[in-house]
Formats: sequence, C-alpha cells, structure tokens
Amino acid sequence: MNLKILSDQHLAQFKVEFANSLDVVIEGLDKIETPVDYFRFYNSISSVYSSKIEGEEIDFDSYFKHKFLNVDYQPDYTRKADDLFRAYEFIFENDLTFENLQKAHALLSANLLPVSQQGFLRTNPMFVLNSEDKIDYVAADQSKLLGELAKLFADIEFLLSQELSNSEVLYFGSYIHLTFVKIHPFQDGNGRSARLLEKWFLVQKFGEKGTAIQLEKNYFLNLQAYYSNLKKLGVDYELLDYSKACEFIKMTATGLLSQK
Repeated sequence: MNLKILSDQHLAQFKVEFANSLDVVIEGLDKIETPVDYFRFYNSISSVYSSKIEGEEIDFDSYFKHKFLNVDYQPDYTRKADDLFRAYEFIFENDLTFENLQKAHALLSANLLPVSQQGFLRTNPMFVLNSEDKIDYVAADQSKLLGELAKLFADIEFLLSQELSNSEVLYFGSYIHLTFVKIHPFQDGNGRSARLLEKWFLVQKFGEKGTAIQLEKNYFLNLQAYYSNLKKLGVDYELLDYSKACEFIKMTATGLLSQK
C-alpha cells in the first residue's frame, strides 16, 4: 500500500492470526436489542472506560444511571465522561478528517484544558512522565506536528477510500491509534483522542457494527499490557521502532474475540 506514515509491515502476520476468526465475529455483530438507545448505550461504555484509563474515578453502573435513569451525581463525577460522550456522538455524525478531530478534541477537553487549548495543537515540547516523575516518553517536536499529522490523515483518507477486509480495518484502526498517540499533538487529551480515532475509523468502515466493538473497555481491562505495548517502541519519537508494534496492534482484535 502507498502509505506515508502508517505501515503494513505486520499485516500479513496479523491476517494469519486473526482473519478467519474476525470475519465470523464481525459478521455476528448484529444490532442487539437494548432497553435504552443502542448508540447512547455503547457511547456510554466508550466514554466511561476511556475516562477510567486516564484515572477518572467513575464506574459504568453509576454513569448508566446518570445517562439513562436521570440519577443525579456531583457534577465533577460525570463531567469529563460527559465531555467524551459528546465527542463520541460527534463521530457518528461527522466524517473522519483532521478538522473534525480538532472539533472532537475541543468537545472531549472542555473540562480538561482552557478554551485556548481545546482543539489546538501544542506549541511547546511534550514529555510524558511516569508515576516517579521521570520522563517516560519524548513526543514529536512541535515544529513537526503539522507535517506528521498531514501524513497520518492522508493515510486515513486513502484507507477510507479503499475496500478493506475486516482484519485490515482492525489492523489499521489500531495502527492509527498508536501513531497518533506517539505524535501526541495536544497539550492533554491525547490518549482519549487516540482511542476516539480508532473507534471513528471502525465506525466509518463497519457502520453501526463498529459501535459495539468495545475497544476502550478492552484497553482498560488490560491496562498494564496497554501501556507496556505502547512503551515497547521506544522513549523518543525520532527513534521509535515500529517493528515492535505488533503486540499493540493485536489488542483490539484479541479483545473483540473475547468480547461478551
């Protein structure tokens, strides 16, 4: 494939491992009957578990009651999950483009960042710190953000124009997530945005079936592996080794095969 920043280097291995089983599971992802709105239900799951990955103290039972049973909680308890919920609603109504990602980031960061940073690329260096306040990762230099994102979204546009197999959609959705989070273009909300991007790509390709792929919940339930697989590529954007990306790229597919 003629890709600018994404890669199909692991695709053959991925297909050998997952193609047949993914076809069966995805074909079986029929729209289930729920006592509440189907899309709002799955958007709630996505919003809660993407928030929990970032350390938010919220559980799905409480958020379900908040969204569907009109149970009141302290505003701070649900505010950031509500922001994510609005962003997930946005992706079902809008095409996957860089400009729309900026709008989605503004929604999900409404209670995370000042207005001047909502939907805007950072203009400063970015370091990811660990729990010991040591540098875990050095993100892409601010001078390169537009160029790297232009390549990423050119690849996304190309992939959206292609007829892809089920396994190819899962593969590239994960690769988009990984590449975006390594660029780390915003001041905050990069992880939330990366998971949103992955889901967005799946929805654009699978339609309503993509809604039911609970990738955010899977990442949370396998949180140690999620962060470990992200770290395998290296600690500096300029020196990342995508030959070590395979374990991360498999995570959504593996989670979907075990999804209940």
